[in-house]
Amino acid sequence: MDVRIQSPFIQTNTLQNKPKYTPAQAQDTFKQALSKAIKDVNELQNVSAHKTDLLAKGKIDNLHDVMITGQKASVALQATVEVRNKVVEAYQEIMRMQV
Repeated sequence: MDVRIQSPFIQTNTLQNKPKYTPAQAQDTFKQALSKAIKDVNELQNVSAHKTDLLAKGKIDNLHDVMITGQKASVALQATVEVRNKVVEAYQEIMRMQV
């Protein structure tokens, strides 16, 4: 008796039709996604620094907006650092594997 449990979140027919990438294509896709993520974090940091500078000069009086922007930039940077740490750990684990 063959009993299969199917998740309501995953449709098996869509997974089978997923396009397969060559290693070079996968590397390029990953590189593009990583570059975009780093640029987005950098942009958040720049906006936060700019708003903080304007607040210090008295050109902005909305402290809440400056603080929220700063927190968004901080959280994005912390998340990026944690992802980097996980990637380094995974790389180190792969390098320790014996073939």
